[in-house]
Amino acid sequence: MEILLWLLPAAVLTLASMAWVAWWGRAGRGEVDRETAARRLGEALTREQHARPGYAAPAREPDRHTGVALRASTGRPVEQPAHEEESPAAEGGSVTGDRRAS
Repeated sequence: MEILLWLLPAAVLTLASMAWVAWWGRAGRGEVDRETAARRLGEALTREQHARPGYAAPAREPDRHTGVALRASTGRPVEQPAHEEESPAAEGGSVTGDRRAS
């Protein structure tokens, strides 16, 4: 039971926090009647909205999600090695660096 005593401060603090939030958020605190709220909403909706010139972020190009990493072109084409029809290993020949267990 002694080992659970370290939970006591946390439990007391939690209960005190719950009581404070319940008191702070009770009904009737700063309430505005419906007519005043409707009037304020109407004024806000009819008010002209001024554009903020430097506030909006610049438009961005849409991202391409192809799953392939693309690099910027260097200006010269890259040559692809020619593919052989059959590899020497497929013909039964020896391939350099190929070791087989006997």
